[in-house]
Amino acid sequence: MSGSSGAARLLLIADTHVPKRAKHLPAQLWAAVEDADVVIHAGDWVVVDLLDALEAKASRIVGVFGNNDGPDLRARLPEVARAELAGLQLAVVHETGQAAGRERRCEDLYGDVDVLVFGHSHIPWDTVTPAGLRLLNPGSPTDRRRQPACTFMTATAHDGVLDEVRLHRLPPRR
Repeated sequence: MSGSSGAARLLLIADTHVPKRAKHLPAQLWAAVEDADVVIHAGDWVVVDLLDALEAKASRIVGVFGNNDGPDLRARLPEVARAELAGLQLAVVHETGQAAGRERRCEDLYGDVDVLVFGHSHIPWDTVTPAGLRLLNPGSPTDRRRQPACTFMTATAHDGVLDEVRLHRLPPRR
């Protein structure tokens, strides 16, 4: 259940790059979609078919387009998405720039929310700025780049609080 009260189980993903980096999403991720109240996707879907598939399975999607997403995805998704989930104010964006200075830049741009979910780097990130803004990057479930594993995140929002944030590492693809 999402909204201003209750709780919401969140699935955070980004940089799926289907079918460029993988033909499809891993089975573990589809299972997480079914368990989630809200799927948050921080861009770089690559094909609109993935958005359609997620919309068919997810209870709710909060997503944005990324730099690898063409006109068909940009027509259906915003550059920045904002949502209230169980009293938690959340924003989603694909790019936040280089790691150096990220906290300050994000506070300046998104200081009115509790949590900012972002992607682009494929590198998991979980920090809190001095002003209390939580920054989360779930990495990528299909392209680990320089990371030891492909990843995604889950979390719970309730009464304006985000907790149970967990980074999930996927087994290597065969």
